Amino acid sequence: QVQLVESGGGLVQTGGSLRLSCAASGSIFSIYELGWYRQAPGKQRELVATITTRGSTNYADSVKGRFTISRDNAKNAVYLQMNNLKPEDTAVYYCNANGVLSKATQTNYWGQGTQVTVSS
Repeated sequence: QVQLVESGGGLVQTGGSLRLSCAASGSIFSIYELGWYRQAPGKQRELVATITTRGSTNYADSVKGRFTISRDNAKNAVYLQMNNLKPEDTAVYYCNANGVLSKATQTNYWGQGTQVTVSS
């Protein structure tokens, strides 16, 4: 069984910074893509950023230039550095692992979510 554990959320003022971390554990051989998604109250979950094993990244237009995703393949970990935060960034942030090769047949996993609140 693969588990994703996030950390680093919290309350910050507009213009502030936070760094989210997510570590995958279990009998993992490889993870093709790691990413961050977020869900604000009353809205659908949306992509924030993803990164592949080789480091190819994809960002939502709303976070380009402010957020940076990175990963440590040896640790099966992914990070999201969030700078110049805005109130509209307030949401629950979820870590996602896609294309997971492990002893299990499941290939897509989600973390439990971490709350990010940006005050104006």
